[in-house]
Amino acid sequence: MTNARSRAVVCLSGGMDSAVCAALAARDHDAYALHFSYGQRTEARELESASNVAKNLNFKDLLHLKIDIFRVIGGSALTDASIDVPKAPEHEPIGESVPVTYVPFRNAHFLSAAVSWAEVLGAETIYIGAVEQDSSGYPDCRPAYYEAFQQLIRTGTKEGSIKIATPLIHLRKSQIVSLGLELGAPLDLTWSCYSGAERACGECDSCVLRLRAFEEAGTSDLIPYVTQKL
Repeated sequence: MTNARSRAVVCLSGGMDSAVCAALAARDHDAYALHFSYGQRTEARELESASNVAKNLNFKDLLHLKIDIFRVIGGSALTDASIDVPKAPEHEPIGESVPVTYVPFRNAHFLSAAVSWAEVLGAETIYIGAVEQDSSGYPDCRPAYYEAFQQLIRTGTKEGSIKIATPLIHLRKSQIVSLGLELGAPLDLTWSCYSGAERACGECDSCVLRLRAFEEAGTSDLIPYVTQKL
């Protein structure tokens, strides 16, 4: 007779980082995916990727939540049609300043829902693919952010014992690609582009960081691109 595995909730965007987190979670837990449609430009494509990743990794369930708050508030190129998605900067490193693709305080909303579902499921851990290095410079991807949220969980939940796992937060993007390949994460099913839904643009911050990561890891990215700007 085998012991029941612990449960984990994974914030699964459908992107490369969240897919590697998903592979880690599926290896060690009975995993449940949480995906958000929040008015982002590639909303349908991200949901397709998240669903395919969860199926590939034999997740127990995928909960799809739709929230309109970020589209209504605006202020981000990901959710506000009046703000263009910029190309990656050519004369400064990506992440030197907070870009217009930052969705204000987004990850707090995602984590709050994940904690609520984790309490219902009896899940012990919440995985989120936050990355501080080789990132676009979002303030809600810093370790201190998750340390603060962990304290909120301790004081604001019934048992106070749910843990946030950010296993990629200190890794370079190329290391994430290598780890994904080692784990058998379905990187070919993921989607990272901020603007394209059929073919990735290859020019936004997210595409450029992804392409560089695959190149530095010595392997090829199998998703389709309009162009590949490195």
